[in-house]
Amino acid sequence: MNTATKLVGLAALATTIAVAAAGCSASPGGSGGPVATTAPPNSVDLRMTVWTSNEDQLALFDSIAEEYKADHPEIKSITFESLPFADYNTTLTTQIAGGNSPDLAWMGDLSKDLIASDALVPLTDTLTETKGWDYDDLLGSVTAEFTADDELYAYPFSNSPFALYVNKTLLAQAGQTLDTSDLTWDQVSAVGSAVNAATGKGGFVIRDFNYASWNTLATVWTGWGASAWNDDGTKCTFDSDEMVDAFQFLHDAIFVDASMPGPGTTADFFAGDSAFTIAQVSRASLLDGSFEYDVYPLPEGPKGTYSVIGQAGVGVLESSAHIQEATDFLAFLTNPGNAAKLAQFFPPPRESLLTGEKLAEVNTKLTAEQLQTVVVDQISDAVTLPNHTSPAEIAQKAKTALDAMWTPDADVESVLTSVCAAIDPLLAK
Repeated sequence: MNTATKLVGLAALATTIAVAAAGCSASPGGSGGPVATTAPPNSVDLRMTVWTSNEDQLALFDSIAEEYKADHPEIKSITFESLPFADYNTTLTTQIAGGNSPDLAWMGDLSKDLIASDALVPLTDTLTETKGWDYDDLLGSVTAEFTADDELYAYPFSNSPFALYVNKTLLAQAGQTLDTSDLTWDQVSAVGSAVNAATGKGGFVIRDFNYASWNTLATVWTGWGASAWNDDGTKCTFDSDEMVDAFQFLHDAIFVDASMPGPGTTADFFAGDSAFTIAQVSRASLLDGSFEYDVYPLPEGPKGTYSVIGQAGVGVLESSAHIQEATDFLAFLTNPGNAAKLAQFFPPPRESLLTGEKLAEVNTKLTAEQLQTVVVDQISDAVTLPNHTSPAEIAQKAKTALDAMWTPDADVESVLTSVCAAIDPLLAK
């Protein structure tokens, strides 16, 4: 495919929605594995875009980069550029289209577009042939999202299951207890409603949803056996009976039971403002000890137990001016030793590191038992959040249609039918 042509076409949309863009450089990763750089000393500046602004995480990245630079005289600098999460896809694709491409980039729901646009350097041979990297240690269940035609295009550095966080202090203030032997969405809603009535605080919060990021609701609807589209992504299934039942539950929780804060209401679990939150395990770093807490796998839905993970990958862009050096740095950043360090914040894809005991060595917020239960035991059978090519356009169309859901008198089935009418043409492309 002509990636430069595709870049121009996709970039035309980037000013209004975040879409993919592709570069046009040759890649060393498709067949040859690691290749020694020929760059002269102190001649290479690498830039990697990230969406974190967490000082501890950035300090860890900087320390890994300094270690790499010590043995690679060609590297003058390695910069980690923090972009706001809400604008990340738009900013990244605009940079690529404008000739200001980073060398490496984090990616979430943009990955399918970047892969389809030939915008990413293939990594399989390089990582397989890098001494001590141990490619076979990667779990196939977590590499699938970043793989096409048996080629890995991004290392899945973060594979964070969603979990139920519980503010035990707030539950006690409201005189509520949680039966963890039978943890269901109905129980969470009932307890959340009671907490709201007794304290005025929120019940359960789907973190980052904010009545806009509807894909995070997959952490709920999966428990009803629902999905956003069929397996091959060609047909919308928002209008299924299972999805209607799931959204009826959510609608009742908001407007009947007051167990979920309604539109315009902010309730930050980590600030003590709600009884529960559904958030990724990586968010445990936000716990500051101001209240007693616990964490459990997602509550059961009508279809039983289930698990959902949010993923992020890091890849090398074909539009990088330093593909060889960037690919070599990625191999170093993600080797077993550095993967163990990154596991402090990001659940790794390496089977050797996925035990509660191993994760607890670098995680100070959760115990080995908690990490075993909510991370290790959940990853292998988890589904990912909905992801598709043209993710921003689909997200915006679905959000616009779903806006009608968030009123007391909404017709749940009709609204979901309108979602399919809005996004089906995009899925069929």
